[in-house]
Amino acid sequence: MLASITPLGERSRGFSWGLTASAFAVGAVAAGAGAGAAGGALGSLAPAGPWRAVAAAAILLLALGYDATPLRRRLPTSRRQVNEDWMTRYRGWVYGVAFGAQLGAGVATVVTSAAVYAAALGAVLCGTPAAGALVGGAFGATRALSLLPAGGAVDTAGLVRLHRELARLARPAAWLVVAAELVAVILVLSGAA
Repeated sequence: MLASITPLGERSRGFSWGLTASAFAVGAVAAGAGAGAAGGALGSLAPAGPWRAVAAAAILLLALGYDATPLRRRLPTSRRQVNEDWMTRYRGWVYGVAFGAQLGAGVATVVTSAAVYAAALGAVLCGTPAAGALVGGAFGATRALSLLPAGGAVDTAGLVRLHRELARLARPAAWLVVAAELVAVILVLSGAA
């Protein structure tokens, strides 16, 4: 999908990459915030207490256990992807919002990192819709940022460079997720003490 929403691809369909990418960002942040708010509302039904921090740390440690080991390849997920046929049926801003919303919600498409599940459960553990929306909105914004590298693919050479760069960065990006999970565990545990 990232390789399809590029300046080159949007120009070939007669659309503006800036408009499609902006719509993607709006969809990702809005869906992430909405899903997070719903999770926070669900979490508000449970009693407050230190158990939330303990649960958050346990979830983060479980995510870390998946993402830092070969278990990552066995992460439970659906095989659903965004519908690429929409790119030939709808305007760029329409599929931009739709694709962004599906990715911003987190679990509507293929999940490649346990951090996605940890973020969703973290929104629930916040215990309020507002805090859950903040967690979900931050998740959606992170998903929206994933489209930025595609901005350099203005011609076929740029598209080839994009693919090479994404392949080169796949392993460091996976380890960056692990490092973020580790920092999150430390922050949660230091806040719970």
